[in-house]
Amino acid sequence: MPRNSDIILERMMTLHPKIIDLTLDRTWRLLKALGHPERALPPVIHVAGTNGKGSTQAMVRAGLESAGKSVHAYTSPHLARFHERIRLAGDLISEEKLTMVLDEAVAANGPDNITYFEITTIAAMLAFARTPADYTLLEVGLGGRLDTTNVIEKPALTIITPVSIDHQQYLGDTLEEIAGEKAGILKRGVTCIVGAQQDAALAVIERKAARLNAPLFIHGQHWHVSEERGRMIYQDERGLLDLPLPALIGAHQIENAGTAIAALRTLEFDETACEAALRDVVWPGRLQRLVSGPLVDTSKAAELWLDGGHNGAAGIALAEAVTRLPQRPLHLICGMLNTKDTSSFLRPLAAVSKSLHAVSIPGEKATLSAKETCQSARSVGLHAIVSENVRDAIQDIVAATPSARILICGSLYLAGRVLRDNG
Repeated sequence: MPRNSDIILERMMTLHPKIIDLTLDRTWRLLKALGHPERALPPVIHVAGTNGKGSTQAMVRAGLESAGKSVHAYTSPHLARFHERIRLAGDLISEEKLTMVLDEAVAANGPDNITYFEITTIAAMLAFARTPADYTLLEVGLGGRLDTTNVIEKPALTIITPVSIDHQQYLGDTLEEIAGEKAGILKRGVTCIVGAQQDAALAVIERKAARLNAPLFIHGQHWHVSEERGRMIYQDERGLLDLPLPALIGAHQIENAGTAIAALRTLEFDETACEAALRDVVWPGRLQRLVSGPLVDTSKAAELWLDGGHNGAAGIALAEAVTRLPQRPLHLICGMLNTKDTSSFLRPLAAVSKSLHAVSIPGEKATLSAKETCQSARSVGLHAIVSENVRDAIQDIVAATPSARILICGSLYLAGRVLRDNG
């Protein structure tokens, strides 16, 4: 039976003909009608970037909560259910509170156009403003400059994780243009933690920060992070920390963890909070091994992994991460959106994978067809076939290679569907 919030969310999808339409005009109008809840949020940590936003934010949250701080958190998209996007003082928002703020946002908006992301983000701000907490973590949805989250006049801290090519149809065709959109979250006089960047992206961020007199704390300049003998070594001007490796798997998570530690240190949290940030972090759908559920039962002796990465940088990080796991033959199950550069994502994975089973993403209008994904996979040298669905693909792989490592990848929307189907 549908929840009340599901019915409201479905109605919200009809409020604007475009899913994405970058402008802050509608956001400011509705915030004003609601009495400007964005001005009543607990201190905000605002996170932008192409890759690593969610993982970095999750580690910052783990560190803050270990220090006894209550934390609101906003992320997108969700995987299994919408409530995942909004954490109130550490807990997923209740159905009752979600329905209340959604109803209120819809009533205040009236008949005016507004996108689904805009109105749901504003509803989250309503909930945050009415619930006491020590910090608010806001993850940018797309870009930064014109993102609905970019309405906080004076955040406590901003963070820009690695910037790479993605969403060109909205953010620009070049790395410099995309970095300019991400740098739009910088605020006058507010420190920004800058994760590992390509030189062209960093130059854009530095120019924007100079204009705003926004201090930068930059990877490779002001802080350094590396893996040494099974430990993570972080160093900045305050000294060196010898920390456990992050609970999230992959070399790219070392850099994300460094960004999170830099943020916690800037906020004056101690080594205990930094350790907890790495040890206690949970972030589903990011190179996550599935260990129980119907799909795991189907996979029998094979390993089943799940990741929502979907661009070239994510493909490189995934390929590197799986090579660090104990050796098993790797087989991919991939479904992607038609707005993504499939070849760029799959090219690095082709070198480490035995095969790919292509699927369409169920219930997703913007899915790339399984046939098109299959063609892209073949173009980068993968042995690829079309499968009807994920379950059939798993069964086919296991029948041929019982000891396979199966990685389901290509989209957070596919990852969410898999998590729902797996219970």
